[in-house]
Amino acid sequence: MAKTVLLGNEKEQKEKAQKKAVKAKKKQGRRGPIRFVKDIWSELKKVTWPTKKELFSYTMAVIAVVVGAALLIGLVDFGLSQLFSLIVG
Repeated sequence: MAKTVLLGNEKEQKEKAQKKAVKAKKKQGRRGPIRFVKDIWSELKKVTWPTKKELFSYTMAVIAVVVGAALLIGLVDFGLSQLFSLIVG
C-alpha cells in the first residue's frame, strides 16, 4: 500500500513539473521580429554548406534524373498513343 502511494506522489510531482514547464513556455510568448531574424541567422551558421564541387555534382545528378524521367515518360506516352491509334483507327 505504501509503495502505491509513493508512486502516486511521484506521478503527481511529474505532472506538476510538466504543467509548470508548459506554463513557462506559454509565458514566454511571442518574440519580436528582430529576435526572429537573429534566431534564423544563428541557425544558418550551423548549416554545413556544400563545396562548389559537391554542388556541381549534385546539380548534374538532378539534371540527369530529370532528363531520364522525361525520356521515360515521353517514350511511354508515345507508345500508348501509337497503341491507342491502332485500336481506334
